[in-house]
Amino acid sequence: MFVATDKSVVEPFVISREFDAPRVLLFKAFTEVERLKHWWGPKGFKVIASEMDLRPGGMYHYGLQARDGSSMWGRFLYLEIGAPERIVLINSFSDEKGGLTRHPLQKEWPLELLSTFSFEDVGSERTKVTIVWEPINASEAEQYAFDINRESMTQGWTGTFDRLEHYLADSKSHAATG
Repeated sequence: MFVATDKSVVEPFVISREFDAPRVLLFKAFTEVERLKHWWGPKGFKVIASEMDLRPGGMYHYGLQARDGSSMWGRFLYLEIGAPERIVLINSFSDEKGGLTRHPLQKEWPLELLSTFSFEDVGSERTKVTIVWEPINASEAEQYAFDINRESMTQGWTGTFDRLEHYLADSKSHAATG
């Protein structure tokens, strides 16, 4: 059982990566279902369901399946869509119907994360993507679980970014040969 010694809020989790692709393409990769299904999620997972209403107040609801056949669901509740620079949303685990649920493996994980996705031009045809996660409405135990899992978040986002990088490279080669 967790016993809090400090009531302060944890620092946000921040991760960035630069990609060899224009900002508009990166923004589309995050906001178009047909693109997301090719790369979204940690390594070893595939998208099995994907439905998006891309507008403030809308939701992206998706299902992922692991190699062992198990599945998990998630949702984004969009707060701000600032194409092609920024997306702000509340990220949560969900059930198959889109209802809010706990993390399937970590019961103390925060129910909701305020997530900001920024897309920044860093050169000709190069874009820096930065993701900021902050627990919201989180108990002290949930804040603690978030804080001690930074290495896991880094690994998860690194794998997801790797998949995005491969998708972009494949898209570029298909466009060049297509």
